[in-house]
Amino acid sequence: MFFFPALVQSVSSPLQSLQQRMWLIHWSLFVFFNHPKGRDNIIELFLYQPHYLNAIQTMCPHILRYLTTAVITNKDVRKRRQVLKDLVKVIQQESYTYKDPITEFVECLYVNFDFDSAQKKLRECESVLVNDFFLVACLEDFIENARLFIFETFCRIHQCISISMLADKLNMTPEEAERWIVNLIRNARLDAKIDSKLGHVVMGNNAVSPYQQVIEKTKSLSFRSQMLAMNIEKKISHSSRNETPNWAAQDTGFY
Repeated sequence: MFFFPALVQSVSSPLQSLQQRMWLIHWSLFVFFNHPKGRDNIIELFLYQPHYLNAIQTMCPHILRYLTTAVITNKDVRKRRQVLKDLVKVIQQESYTYKDPITEFVECLYVNFDFDSAQKKLRECESVLVNDFFLVACLEDFIENARLFIFETFCRIHQCISISMLADKLNMTPEEAERWIVNLIRNARLDAKIDSKLGHVVMGNNAVSPYQQVIEKTKSLSFRSQMLAMNIEKKISHSSRNETPNWAAQDTGFY
């Protein structure tokens, strides 16, 4: 998948390069959402390649819908959590130019911590996914993982949670919510116990080792460095355009 950058390097004009990347981004959706590794590669290309991220932010911010869906439906839990932090920053930066239920769901959950709004946006996401040619096949994975995100975020705030309250937040019946949580515990995706008599979920203590904390902190350094380099490059090119030519600044001595 990483042959893409080479395809646009031969174009000399910066504007032409930007336009070529924009078209390549759109055509690549046919590949990314039909390839087994597509959802991993779309993240690497669209989020962590500065030139392509810049093209998305400048020319086609609606592509954030597909990038966000790829992140939410990614099967690598650890990678997904780290990538989400970087994605949230981009969504916040572009929220004034582009919004849809999918990007707003992430913003409600990870920026505003508004669970009621996140639940409403999740219902809207269903209709968006069903009517999108590229995303319709991701519907089940998206809803499942989105519910898990709501649950994980809610559990960070509360140690003991009512199943009925969780069911309301997840847009499920109490029986469905209990079965869903039981499956999470069985699949080792959740450290918790269910008190059936009281109808509560009691969260366990997930102590993160210092080693893991260091890894999580340093993972985003590459992304931040790329963004910093891209911003510096923009400022340099902008200032060079505005500089007065040497011949205009010279005093010829004639009046």
